[in-house]
Amino acid sequence: MTGAVRMAPGVGERVRAHRGRLFVLGVLRPSLTVALLVTAYYVLPLGDRVRGGGAVFLAAGLLVVTAVVVWEVRAILRSPYPLLQGVQALALVVPLFLLLFAGAYHSIEEVRPGSFTGALGKTDALYFVVTVFATVGFGDITPVAEPARILVTVQMLGDLLLLGLGLRVILTAVRHGRDRTEKTGGDDDRDRDLRARDDR
Repeated sequence: MTGAVRMAPGVGERVRAHRGRLFVLGVLRPSLTVALLVTAYYVLPLGDRVRGGGAVFLAAGLLVVTAVVVWEVRAILRSPYPLLQGVQALALVVPLFLLLFAGAYHSIEEVRPGSFTGALGKTDALYFVVTVFATVGFGDITPVAEPARILVTVQMLGDLLLLGLGLRVILTAVRHGRDRTEKTGGDDDRDRDLRARDDR
């Protein structure tokens, strides 16, 4: 006897709920994270708050970035969806790191005008930090004052650490998380079975 296999009651709803959860974890949550970080960057009055304590602000920010990496690695290792949790980790860590330096560039220009070849508003600072991160170096904005050059050097070293070490740690955690999920037959296996039944 041939024919379509009838799904158990409720399986279709669970598959739809699973797909909705994947959409939230893989697309919606990382997008909202980036949007919230960028909004906070534009809304917070960084220049006046950092005056006189720029080095402390930057050091504290880098400690926060490091703590976030450690937190996200632990979340990846525990998550039933390690790959999607890895995407979330990157959507949090990379923008946080870049916005931290963009805020520092903007603040140093506010405190010491003329530190760069042109005035650095928040958008200019964000543009500059991305060109340094991407190693594009158009040359339209360059650091002139010694503190600004030191700050750019610190960012370049931080870029190397983030790309060489931070991303590697996150990707390794994703791999270990996926291995753990496959060995324990976690939610991924159950969801795969549900989708297979739904497709029949």
